[in-house]
Amino acid sequence: MRLFAAVLPPEDVIAELAPVVDELGKLPGADGLRWTGRPGWHFTLAFYGEVDDALVPELSARLERAARRTDPFGLELRAGGHFGRRALWIGATGDVRTMRLLAERSEAAARKAGVPMEEHRRYRPHLTVARSRGPADFAPYTALLDDFAGRPWTVSELCLVRSNLPRSGVPGERPRYETLARWALGSGT
Repeated sequence: MRLFAAVLPPEDVIAELAPVVDELGKLPGADGLRWTGRPGWHFTLAFYGEVDDALVPELSARLERAARRTDPFGLELRAGGHFGRRALWIGATGDVRTMRLLAERSEAAARKAGVPMEEHRRYRPHLTVARSRGPADFAPYTALLDDFAGRPWTVSELCLVRSNLPRSGVPGERPRYETLARWALGSGT
């Protein structure tokens, strides 16, 4: 299974972001980008890739422990940015320190469960809204996002998500995400 740990924004936050992304999709050149669908909007904390089914129970137990050890925290969507010339994202503000801690714990949970992980990089909270197959100029998009500030919400759970990649070969088909488990934050030490 292709898995990752994530924070999923609540529906009202998604509903507030949707018209902003719709406006970005009207900019010149936007049709050359692959826009992520609303059901796929999430903050990846740790990407695990293909995980052997036999490791999932131990990974789940360790993620549950990580969730219990992390208090709920405040977050809001804020502005935007890009990674190189390949991905456009919406940023986050609020208790980013606790979000980074949860990301580190999610990564550590995988290592302890025996999931092979890539080299550790400092976590940067972002919600990807578009990708480009080739180099893209995201400056017009980030300029429109400069003043965007979403409503605050409390992150109260950690999710284990399965990514089902497109298999049909139909142009524009997107990955489907399936939440396999949710654990409440801060319910123990």
